[in-house]
Amino acid sequence: MTSPVPLPTEVRIPTGTDHLLGDLVQLPGKAALVLFANGSGSGRHSARNRLVASRLHEAGIATLLFDLLTPAEQADDVHSGRHRFDIALLTRRLEEATQWALHTLDGPRPVIGYFGASTGSAAALIAAARLGDRVGAVVSRGGRPDLAGPAALQALTAPTLLIVGEADREVVQLNSAAIGHMRCHRSMTVIPRAGHLFEEPGTLQLAAGHAAAWFSRHLAWAEEHT
Repeated sequence: MTSPVPLPTEVRIPTGTDHLLGDLVQLPGKAALVLFANGSGSGRHSARNRLVASRLHEAGIATLLFDLLTPAEQADDVHSGRHRFDIALLTRRLEEATQWALHTLDGPRPVIGYFGASTGSAAALIAAARLGDRVGAVVSRGGRPDLAGPAALQALTAPTLLIVGEADREVVQLNSAAIGHMRCHRSMTVIPRAGHLFEEPGTLQLAAGHAAAWFSRHLAWAEEHT
């Protein structure tokens, strides 16, 4: 019988003079921690990301779902939409959350993974490229890795999985082109019948399974070699 997953703990991650709100689930004795980089106006309450997080918990992986924007920025973004596509800002926030997790959390030093969606995928890839071996694995779901730029994609060292929906044809093409720039261990998985938001029955669950398998394999390897 598996142990029950602890309830999320709300955390406040410092950014400048403000903070980011997050929901942290830590698993006793587990070092792997996946940070979720939301995109296109989504936040820590995203039902899709929570489903993926639940699948990761089943695999023994802790999660941090957090808002990449401060409460004030979120309120402004609802009307202007100007922050959700600010890749530089989203990347900086992900880096800040990573440093916070590495230096603040109790217990063993976490082995970090990134799960990015939509524009958040670009932020995850850039941050992983900058942080090097401090990030053990990256998964992108329906992401825009093209927004990371060729230089970041070429500099990426973390094993990277790109998950796209078969029916999301433009994003399939963008991911196919992006993976050609990568030099790290990488793979691309196309989920049959899935669209951009993976709303079709069973498609998000299938994507979550692929993500859990990728993180289980590569974060365990990173933990053994740190």
